[in-house]
Amino acid sequence: MSFRAAIFDLDGTIVETPYDWSKIKAELGTGPVPILSYLEGLREPERSRKWEILRRYEDEATQGAILKEGIIPFLKFLAEKNIRTALVTNNSRKNVRTLMKRFDLEFDCVISRERGLWKPSGAPLIEVLRRLKLRPSECFAVGDSVFDAAAARDAGIETVFILSQDKTRFGSFSAQVMSTVAELQAMVEDLL
Repeated sequence: MSFRAAIFDLDGTIVETPYDWSKIKAELGTGPVPILSYLEGLREPERSRKWEILRRYEDEATQGAILKEGIIPFLKFLAEKNIRTALVTNNSRKNVRTLMKRFDLEFDCVISRERGLWKPSGAPLIEVLRRLKLRPSECFAVGDSVFDAAAARDAGIETVFILSQDKTRFGSFSAQVMSTVAELQAMVEDLL
């Protein structure tokens, strides 16, 4: 295959962040609705108050973030193969900048939630394709969640890699699930 770009998720994929999503969703009162969609549907002043709760959790998680083992060698490998990299995250631009600076990360394209595009929609990945002037078949996506797999499918990206210990959660997707970045790199090396 001739891949020209890799589109990465941030939290759980590039960095390990100590989020307790069940606790956050319970405090916000989202029920089954995705957090960002829920918050966008609220009226003021509840909307601002709950956005502030989410930002507090995100800032705490960002401070506790560590790089995912093996991610720097994998990003270097991609650069050596002239494969461009993009970052698509539902996190804030502020936290993305903090993490990129702390870990000396660079991507050819970064989409955070401030663009008004967020997963599980494929819209932020489609925006990456537009900016990098690429077709879905020229990219692969890397994430750690059902939202990442759903967004890639929605964007028409067929090659999807999921970093997870729980392979059963992704049965309805045509994603390849692996436990480590080293496994991911070996898989990509075989495909190039």
